[in-house]
Amino acid sequence: QVRLVESGGGSEGGLVQTGDSLRLSCAASGRTASAYAMGWFRQSPGKEREFVTAISRYGANTNYADSVKGRFTISRDNAKNTVYLQMNSLKPDDTAVYYCAAAAGSEPLQRLFRGQFDYWGQGTQVTVSS
Repeated sequence: QVRLVESGGGSEGGLVQTGDSLRLSCAASGRTASAYAMGWFRQSPGKEREFVTAISRYGANTNYADSVKGRFTISRDNAKNTVYLQMNSLKPDDTAVYYCAAAAGSEPLQRLFRGQFDYWGQGTQVTVSS
């Protein structure tokens, strides 16, 4: 069992403006985070959940949605059981609840890219004003 807790948005990050940067964190407790590929998804009101990015167990491989390539960077620190999402050049379209997810098993990075995961956080709100 793994518990994922996101931070950096919501009441902490609050409202940011177009072009601003924000870093989200996802702290994993329970089983060691290095057992899982980790990823970020987001969901806006009225829209389906969208894959944002994922990182392999030890950080060697990453995957990004086209909409965030060149602006967002995922990283992880397994010693701290934490995954990060650095978001730069934020746009109003980035407004969403951001969720951290973990996947294990065969090809976990690809599973996350396909929207499959084993554990899911409670989400943190990111709002970008124009």
